[in-house]
Amino acid sequence: MSARPAKARKAAPARAARRGAARPAARGEPGELFPARDVAQILGVTRRQLQYWAKTDLVHPSHRTRGGHHRYTFRDLVALKAAKRLIDAGVSVQRIRKSIGALEQILPSVAHPLAELVLVATGDVVLVLRDGSAFEAVSGQEWVFEVARLQQEVAAFRERSTRGV
Repeated sequence: MSARPAKARKAAPARAARRGAARPAARGEPGELFPARDVAQILGVTRRQLQYWAKTDLVHPSHRTRGGHHRYTFRDLVALKAAKRLIDAGVSVQRIRKSIGALEQILPSVAHPLAELVLVATGDVVLVLRDGSAFEAVSGQEWVFEVARLQQEVAAFRERSTRGV
């Protein structure tokens, strides 16, 4: 039994809600809101990166507290994880943003491309895997993976040629 009086125990959740704390829910439950501090730990990024990604229109948090603190949904976590994987694979933030914009035009039924689509990187090219096919995110051009491999081989050949190897 808690040492606090019952009245104080009942007031604590209300104070937490006013501060913008995540709703009490089981982890990963739809509707749970994650503070930026937790998101940074879950994804292995800094809070500064999260702020930059929000500021530069890469991934916005779905909610803000009255005090202006970011709160992320599980769908936001999925989008952030997808963005982080693309960045880790060498795709620039600018290329990811351009890809997202193009996908919103190409696939108007997809509201959140990073969370709803499977995106992979081949070099600085973002490919979308959907319905058994792959297409380039910016142009919408369909890709065959053998073509992607050939493109990499051509790029490596050109690099060797320019170095005189």
